[in-house]
Amino acid sequence: MSLKSVCVFCGASTGHNPLYREAATLLGRTLAERGLTLIYGGGAVGLMGVVADAVMAAGGQVIGIIPQSLERSEVGHKGLTRLEVVDGMHARKARMAELADAFIALPGGLGTLEELFEVWTWGQLGYHGKPLGLLDVNGFYQQLSGFLDHLVSEGFVRPPHRDMLQRSESADELLDQLSAWQPDAKPKWADSTPT
Repeated sequence: MSLKSVCVFCGASTGHNPLYREAATLLGRTLAERGLTLIYGGGAVGLMGVVADAVMAAGGQVIGIIPQSLERSEVGHKGLTRLEVVDGMHARKARMAELADAFIALPGGLGTLEELFEVWTWGQLGYHGKPLGLLDVNGFYQQLSGFLDHLVSEGFVRPPHRDMLQRSESADELLDQLSAWQPDAKPKWADSTPT
């Protein structure tokens, strides 16, 4: 799959561990070096601001999508290639998904998880065939990955749908995985056979 843009979901906070900030900076620089446009939530704060600043500092392109209601609290980033202000969260997520060829989750909170799971569900249902992955900084997503495996073992998620979510500790490796990924899972409703 040829990637031109990557949507990054991440925190409006930087978290307690400085490794999160370092990883966001490295991911931003790597995206720019590979000529990939960053699509993200449009904020200037937290890891959102860090990854956007890193892409811009490395000469890359950044498109931010921010709801009008959050433009002040997330401090809409004024130094981007383009900042789009939309009506609400649903419009934000739909626009990010429309513009992106792939999705990566850096460490983050409830919003990051919600965005990741929604776009993953859309892929499971066959609404898109775009790859997604976790940048597993310092084991941040290790317990979540274990729980996802538990969902498979308990029969709530089919293995091909679980395999849609890539995971790596390295930005370069994760981007390579996403570039090589091919959709092979049938949409959830295409097979009513119990798992």
